[in-house]
Amino acid sequence: MIRRPRRNRQTQAIRDMVQETTLDLQDLIFPLFIIEGENQKQEIPSMPGIYRYSIDTLVEEVRACVELGIKVFAPFPSIPEEKKDKYAKESYNPEGLFPSAIRAIKKEFPDVALVTDVAMDPYSSDGHDGIVENGEILNDETLEVLGKMALVQAQAGADIVAPSDMMDGRIGHLRKVLDENGFQKVAIMSYTAKYASAFYGPFRDALGSAPKAGDKKTYQMNYANSREALIEAELDTLEGADYLMVKPALSYLDVIKLLRDNSNLPIAAYNISGEYAMVKAAAQNGWVDGEKAMIEILTSIRRAGADIILTYFAKEYAQYLSKK
Repeated sequence: MIRRPRRNRQTQAIRDMVQETTLDLQDLIFPLFIIEGENQKQEIPSMPGIYRYSIDTLVEEVRACVELGIKVFAPFPSIPEEKKDKYAKESYNPEGLFPSAIRAIKKEFPDVALVTDVAMDPYSSDGHDGIVENGEILNDETLEVLGKMALVQAQAGADIVAPSDMMDGRIGHLRKVLDENGFQKVAIMSYTAKYASAFYGPFRDALGSAPKAGDKKTYQMNYANSREALIEAELDTLEGADYLMVKPALSYLDVIKLLRDNSNLPIAAYNISGEYAMVKAAAQNGWVDGEKAMIEILTSIRRAGADIILTYFAKEYAQYLSKK
């Protein structure tokens, strides 16, 4: 035999030399959950190792992560039910929990980057990403709320706003609102291909943001479709998106590759709560090696073409690197 591919696998040094895909800490964004109160740190039962933090303990968690080398965070607010309403007015309260948390982090750590969620569901009494009227999600009326929300986040210090709502036209609307108010430097990371997935459960538990009625299939994408993602990507790019995201990641590696092959923008992928929870549950039962599974999964997302990965494994991976 002239060709023996195993020659390039025979030692660790050789395997490292010919490795095609790398997984660096700078590729990862760490999502964080915020709650009201003081000195609060609540573990999320469906997401072992992940917590809800009050702002004071959140700052300390960011400090610990920064010391490990994490530089980018994606905070999400858990809003009390009594502050939710049909029109998500709390989402653009400049003194609300979320902008207060953004300001607190940026005050202590001005050099970290914050990617902030723009969507109504954490603040909506209906639990939907848009205004609900007679069972229908109103697209254009929702854009007005999203614009106000993004502006408040930018004013608080957000570096990148990330609309996760899947309303049509929201990238163009947010870009217009930000630019007209002097925030031309604030980037937009669009949840371009966000699918109606069964894997969001732990995240919705963490925020209490599940829909009160119906589902999200009229605005989140059908998981059977991939070409549709190219339509969303084209529109987001034309409207001014700076990053395109695929969510979830693991069941949509083909979609990540599809966007990578058809766009020159940075491609992000969200390794979501259900994907994290499955690994943790299996590891706790001794069915898989959790650390090895984490690295394999994150590497597969990078191999598919993601430049950036939002993942609940970010801190754990940073700790793993610190021990090497």
